[in-house]
Amino acid sequence: MAGEIDLDLVRTFLTAYRVQSLSAAARELGRAQSTVTTQIATLEAELGHELFERRPTGVLPNARAHALAARIARPLDELERVLWADRPGADDRLIHLAGPAEYLSHRVLPRLDAIVRTGTRVGVTFGLSDHLLAELGTGVHDLVISAVRPRLAGVTATALVDEEFALVAAPRWSRLTDGEPADPARWAGVPVIAYAEHLPIIRRFWLTVFDRRPAEIVPWATVPDLRTIAAMVRAGLGVSVLPTYLIDDDLAAGRLVRLAGPEVPPINTLYLAVRSGALDRDPALREVHTALVRVCRS
Repeated sequence: MAGEIDLDLVRTFLTAYRVQSLSAAARELGRAQSTVTTQIATLEAELGHELFERRPTGVLPNARAHALAARIARPLDELERVLWADRPGADDRLIHLAGPAEYLSHRVLPRLDAIVRTGTRVGVTFGLSDHLLAELGTGVHDLVISAVRPRLAGVTATALVDEEFALVAAPRWSRLTDGEPADPARWAGVPVIAYAEHLPIIRRFWLTVFDRRPAEIVPWATVPDLRTIAAMVRAGLGVSVLPTYLIDDDLAAGRLVRLAGPEVPPINTLYLAVRSGALDRDPALREVHTALVRVCRS
């Protein structure tokens, strides 16, 4: 190499390496994509070899890129931590957290004292996992609690907790427990309340417990809020499949009954997603991430 390499080029490389997309790296860095493209090309020229394979869906790091990232990631992240802590407004950081309304409202937000103690402010957004994960990749959110396992380039996920699901109803519908609840004949005239018309939660339960699809079920009502569905089921308006964290008290008090008791109940893993490398660069984000993991697993 003829001279020293601009540290900014190395930072751009590491960002692009982590998100595996020049456009996503540009958003992460707050720059034009053309600037990021030029910086990567400049670094490759300085090093004398290519670092990425360009593809229509992004960039794929080659073996030289993996080796370079392994050497520079830790010291560069440490340098950014020092610089981040000294920047104006570092003590007034706002972390953008997003996830399912039901889980955040019932299990996370009432227990935010662990995050309050970090001294960091939190802004919360509710929504569906796929949409929120896409926004995480573009920098809209800092952390996303996702009901699906993230498979986006540049996003790292930590398994948080397993949701358990139960087929439940008010005691007036307990006759459905007298035989096989999956028997189509038993569901004639039974009002079913679903999260969506295509029965995403009920279908998963049927496939797991009864090894078939709920073809006989046409929902009486579709309500995109599990808390509201739980209230409707408690009122005796119908039956549904719900996560047990919402209804444990109702089951214990007899306000709801299980219509099926599988030995191994259906579960769904929740994940805490963050942009790759962000925890190493941002101390405030790392503290909130740690607090969220502790809250969800306790």
